[in-house]
Amino acid sequence: MASTGNPSTVTASINYFVPPDNGVRAYVNINADPISGERGRNFSLATREMLIENVRGKEDEYTLDNAGFQFHRSPAKHTAFLDDEEIKKEYYPETAELYKKLTGASRVVIFDHTIRRHRPGQIDDSPEKRQPVAQAHVDQTTKASIDRVHRHLPAEEAPELLKKRFQIINLWRPISVPALEWPLALCDYRSVVPEKDALPVALIYPDREGETYGVVYNPDHKWKYLRGMTPEEVVLIKCFDSVQDGSVAVFTPHTGFVDPSTPSDAPHRESIELRALVFYD
Repeated sequence: MASTGNPSTVTASINYFVPPDNGVRAYVNINADPISGERGRNFSLATREMLIENVRGKEDEYTLDNAGFQFHRSPAKHTAFLDDEEIKKEYYPETAELYKKLTGASRVVIFDHTIRRHRPGQIDDSPEKRQPVAQAHVDQTTKASIDRVHRHLPAEEAPELLKKRFQIINLWRPISVPALEWPLALCDYRSVVPEKDALPVALIYPDREGETYGVVYNPDHKWKYLRGMTPEEVVLIKCFDSVQDGSVAVFTPHTGFVDPSTPSDAPHRESIELRALVFYD
């Protein structure tokens, strides 16, 4: 029976990465097959029941540097999220300023966004109809992050930018309604063993190749979520940090999940995530 309360913890299924045999490099296609709705891949997933803590009321305990994620209340001026060009024109600039405010960064380059609208039974996974991702993952490896700098910045600027600290940070926000259905779970970096828990996966686009991390099961993982995030709330999700000396979180495994406490009449989740290169002087 779903509860409409505010539970301190829930137990829910997390889909973990199981790499292919014999050291074969893992891959997944970015787009789904139009007939089957499946994204072609050569690895499997293993479902584990994990305790996920609701950090509502304790949001300030989690920062980009200590946990790899950070919550903040910041209503957006742009609220339609129906037209990509309007999003780029209106939402990108205001969000770039929010990035700078929350991180102290000197330069922010937003390079793309994804809108996800949960539509049960819909198999089309075209860019206009992305569904929540139900697999523990990290969006960028170190290699992919460096490639992003070269891809999105002028060739003459990239070498100097790469000499200083830079990060890739996603900014995730619910659209229209609270994200009670299919909320986002984030794994506290302090519970992750990076060299064992995160394995590279080739991300195959029609015209190029990226690289993400698949996250393998570790019983020590500490999963968190902010139950019922509203469109006025955001979470920053660190996908990469060039500082890798052990002093700060480098990345944050994350996934959508089915929350057993979701009210049966909760509206389907809608969300937008921006991805940005974040530079420091």
